[in-house]
Amino acid sequence: MAEYGFGNPEVVEEELDILIIGGGMAACGAAFEVGKWAKASGKDLKIKLVDKAALSRSGAVAQGLSAINTYIGDNDPSDYVRYVRNDLMGIIREDLVYDVGRHVDDSVHNFEDWGLPIWKQPGDEGKSLREGGKPVRSGRWQIMINGESYKWIVAEAAKNALGMDRIQERTFIVRLINDKNDPTRIAGAAGFSVREHKLYIYKFKACLLVCGGAVNVFRPRSVGEGTGRAWYPVWNAGSTYSMAAEAGAEMTMMENRFVPARFKDGYGPVGAWFLLFKAKVMNGFGEDYSTLRADIIKDQKRFGKYGQGVPGTCLRNHIMLEEMINGRGPIFMDTPTALKKLSEKMTPKEVKHLEAEAWEDFLDMTISQCGMWAGENIEPEKQPSEIMPTEPYLLGSHSGCAGIWVSGPTDIPGTPKEWSWGYRSMTTVKGLFTSGDGVGASGHKFSSGSFTEGRIAAKAMVKYCLDHKDLKPELQRGAAELADEIYKPVKNYLQHKDYTTDIDINPHFISPKMLQFRLQKIMDEYVAGVGTYYRTNGKMLEVAEGKLEMLKEDSLKMRAKDLHELLRAWENFHRIMAAEAHMKHIQFRTETRYPGFYYRMDHNYIDDENWKCFSNSTYDRNTHKWSLKKVPYVQLIKD
Repeated sequence: MAEYGFGNPEVVEEELDILIIGGGMAACGAAFEVGKWAKASGKDLKIKLVDKAALSRSGAVAQGLSAINTYIGDNDPSDYVRYVRNDLMGIIREDLVYDVGRHVDDSVHNFEDWGLPIWKQPGDEGKSLREGGKPVRSGRWQIMINGESYKWIVAEAAKNALGMDRIQERTFIVRLINDKNDPTRIAGAAGFSVREHKLYIYKFKACLLVCGGAVNVFRPRSVGEGTGRAWYPVWNAGSTYSMAAEAGAEMTMMENRFVPARFKDGYGPVGAWFLLFKAKVMNGFGEDYSTLRADIIKDQKRFGKYGQGVPGTCLRNHIMLEEMINGRGPIFMDTPTALKKLSEKMTPKEVKHLEAEAWEDFLDMTISQCGMWAGENIEPEKQPSEIMPTEPYLLGSHSGCAGIWVSGPTDIPGTPKEWSWGYRSMTTVKGLFTSGDGVGASGHKFSSGSFTEGRIAAKAMVKYCLDHKDLKPELQRGAAELADEIYKPVKNYLQHKDYTTDIDINPHFISPKMLQFRLQKIMDEYVAGVGTYYRTNGKMLEVAEGKLEMLKEDSLKMRAKDLHELLRAWENFHRIMAAEAHMKHIQFRTETRYPGFYYRMDHNYIDDENWKCFSNSTYDRNTHKWSLKKVPYVQLIKD
């Protein structure tokens, strides 16, 4: 490395109108949509998409999916808002959720037009959704698909729409750069190739930041040879949250996290088994605890009104956790009984087809689960399988709502004027837009909703560029300064590598892997990870705060012996910032809004009187301080 000047990369600078950072469903939605609005304007806008990996297999849909979880169909978008609001314990941006609900079906219809196989009801097999074909639903909002190539299909449409000459893969954007003349405006971004020795600096009018949520912030349940196995994509490093916060964007609901209940160790999905195959869960004694002890969430003093109707996902987790804490574990999904009941009125051929669909649920999206079953000699049609809540994830598009405060639509009655400041999906930093996991207070979008938000943002970005056609962005930071910061882990390594004979043992630097272990240990033990059954309190958070400060100091001593380690080092920088935001928000919100996802044991109840509000924060890059505030919740759709 040193021989060819690894510490001094070639600098490539490019000027654009619009930069899309990311390669998941939201990025593909924007890529599909942006060109048509640019063309309609008559302007030749310079647009580029930059992806850390490769567009065909980037994002949460990379391995495939067995269902599209957001399709309105015969439902009403208002009912979709009620569903999301209930599952996220009463606090969402209803304007954003409604906007997704009224546009999402067109995206799903496009997916089918592009070749995605969508299951249909008997008699409708030859009809597309556009033609009125009725899909097979596994719940009110979910439709079943054969989705092992889902992302590949969507990415192909994005590539065709944008053009491969405007897509740059395997380049990791790590820093956003504010405008020299207006620090409240975004002006550029910098990153490096993970294949070549090049530093890229982009200057632009508008940017869509869509790098997914945050995984591996907490210590995972899978350790040793299983380290890295997770439910959400392991490459989601909190880059969306970190870069937005450092640019000055207002964040919202960063205390929220998602703790999915999944098949143990393999992280296989349980949704289709619950909703399509009607499987029941049971404790270690064979009891259907979800029925037997359903009343524990009806304690109004602790859970308010939220345990009275259909319980949200976190409350269902709470019942499971109570079983385990009280010695009635482990928890099993009764897969044999579910398949047996479904097959009672079936022919042998239909039974075989049913079993094939049950397996395909995993082969479409979590092949590791099949590997786990095979390795443990488990045949799910013959014996139950253990399920367990995972480690926490930070995200804004699945069953969580952490993210960035964005400008919403202006045509929904009752929406506060301050919820919209000119351009849909724009953050509080001028020119910086986001979608998918980036949008806070608006969960349950899933793949189709994230794609849809990308389309919505693309249209708004084009309008922003047309409205600011004379804008001349100037970068606040120069190329030399950016190169020094971004390649500091490389220089740490080159300067000190000869001090010891073992590159992994050196008093002058720490490997990215070891630093990540430290971060995960802090978050697990003090910020409500699996090690404490998701429990924390004010004092534990205070300790976490101090340890994160030390970790940030030590992170400046990370090494990078090659480009892969440089990527891992910068993922750590981003994860630490996302972790700090999460910790600060839990510290600020003195209630337990999401029992089953985490517990503030010193305020272990839902407090609607004081905390039925958004918790928003801003980070000052100069002082390294966070400012938090309450923002009033406004209900737009009646109960």
